[in-house]
Amino acid sequence: MARIGFLGLGNMGLPMARNLLNVGHSLAGFDLVPAAQEAAAAAGVSVVAAPADVLSDAEAVVTMLPAGEHVRSVYAGDGGLLAQAAPGTLFLDCSTIDVATSRDVHGEAAARGHDMIDAPVSGGVAGAEAGTLTFMVGGEGKAFERAKPLLEIMGRNIVHAGGAGNGQAAKICNNMILGISMIAVSEAFALGQKLGLDPKAFFDISSAASGSCWAMLNHNPVPGIVETSAANRDYQPGFAAAMMHKDLKLSQAAASHAGAATPLGAEAAALYTIFVNAGNGGLDYSAIIKMIQGNADK
Repeated sequence: MARIGFLGLGNMGLPMARNLLNVGHSLAGFDLVPAAQEAAAAAGVSVVAAPADVLSDAEAVVTMLPAGEHVRSVYAGDGGLLAQAAPGTLFLDCSTIDVATSRDVHGEAAARGHDMIDAPVSGGVAGAEAGTLTFMVGGEGKAFERAKPLLEIMGRNIVHAGGAGNGQAAKICNNMILGISMIAVSEAFALGQKLGLDPKAFFDISSAASGSCWAMLNHNPVPGIVETSAANRDYQPGFAAAMMHKDLKLSQAAASHAGAATPLGAEAAALYTIFVNAGNGGLDYSAIIKMIQGNADK
């Protein structure tokens, strides 16, 4: 069994770390939040005092951090993980960040003699707890093969999307589809209700017709239709609106950098900006139907 460093032991990171512990790996972990440190220690993580301390005897390091600036701060420069790690250490960055930062950090890892993958996830807290996450992986083939046994402990679907940063590219493009789809589903159900359609009857029709999509089938925004939907628990998140907002902003930054036209992605980002800025960031992303219906303040 390996000794693994783990940075970022919050809602996603801790259950991922726990799954590594459950198969016998030993973990040294760090998180800035005292409550996260306490929960990690209770789970069996050896909590350390500083990020670099996770490197002691570590064969691999997993990071699950909020944004690109945090990843760059932890990894890069003479004081970062990449400079202080033993040669050949494997790094798995599971954060969802901007593609440019990811590729910059990959470049420094390669220059310092380390294998690295970017491996953002899909599946939410429930998937992290169950070990059924999807990992979208960018990086060299050798690094992917080294990382795959660890990823298979934490997830069910492991897809190598290509070179450095391609995991991040896949994640933000996928979630741009999801955000746009949820708005479309919300508009259609809101219009249907205005026209006198029973939502369940409309679901039975559309879910078996050309309007069907993953957001409708799994995260339907109308209560009482799909058992797993956050709409049935007052929109307490599986996937928070604030996180959807973050991913849509990343998609638009990437589109601008690449010179790509994403008008529906831009509109989705604008609508989620309004929704989140109105104080709804802690609700599930499907709760945007409340704003579309004119009920966001209720």
